Amino acid sequence: MESQKKYPRIFSLEFFPPKNHEAEDAFRTNLAKLAALKPKFCSVTFGAGGTTREKTFETVVEIQRNTGIEAAPHISCIASTKTSVREVLEAYKNQGIRHIVALRGDMPSGMLSPGEFRYANELVEFIRRETGDHFHIEVAAYPEMHPQAASMEADLRNFKRKVEAGADSAITQYFYNPEAYFRFVDDCEKMGIDIPIVPGIMPISNYTQLARFSDACGADIPRWIRKRLEVFGDDRKSIRAFGLEVVTDLCRRLLEQGAPGLHFYTLNRAEAVLGIWRNMGIGAD
Repeated sequence: MESQKKYPRIFSLEFFPPKNHEAEDAFRTNLAKLAALKPKFCSVTFGAGGTTREKTFETVVEIQRNTGIEAAPHISCIASTKTSVREVLEAYKNQGIRHIVALRGDMPSGMLSPGEFRYANELVEFIRRETGDHFHIEVAAYPEMHPQAASMEADLRNFKRKVEAGADSAITQYFYNPEAYFRFVDDCEKMGIDIPIVPGIMPISNYTQLARFSDACGADIPRWIRKRLEVFGDDRKSIRAFGLEVVTDLCRRLLEQGAPGLHFYTLNRAEAVLGIWRNMGIGAD
């Protein structure tokens, strides 16, 4: 963890574009609550194959304009062309956006070819070539291995390609086993990778939803956590209390060992993240 200890701690949040008017109202209410925490930046997700491109843009502009907090749009390269990505980059530059999360993204159902970009490192390289140092570029990291990677070693090499292409920092897939993150950072150090690798944190408030997410993205829920959550059944209050305790302990251990911050997957909800921040005393100084 020595490579990570020298970086200043950054706390950030992730949102997704609301899908309808009711969701927009809820998003704005929760955004206002979370903006009071003064995160370093807020990222906004991008649907598979660019399905939320316009809504992502609108949400990014709204966050930066209405809260004054730096907004960081996700840009997915799968099913994108160089022309379309160039247009998106120019539009964000015109809005004063200087932070981007560059991702490979998911292949849309029924699509046989990924388009002009195959991998995230090609997107990072393209952004650097087109815009120089205008954007701070985040990329994804997978302490427990990307679900489509051939092996952990292959996944690490893929991550290194993104760094060599020009990535400034990385945000990890969420996890609940801190040892996976520590080992991942150690392996990165052995490969000469030295950028901030910020742990992604997923609060626990709904076991069914969490299990579905985790099965899809390859994030492991340790057996002891699964068993406790299964016992609670539909008792949401107990699930939230247990989840708050577990995730707070995870965050404390990560920071104590030198993690350069935390990135919270909010799912457009405020209470779980607020509870963790209160427990951690983040921003108290």
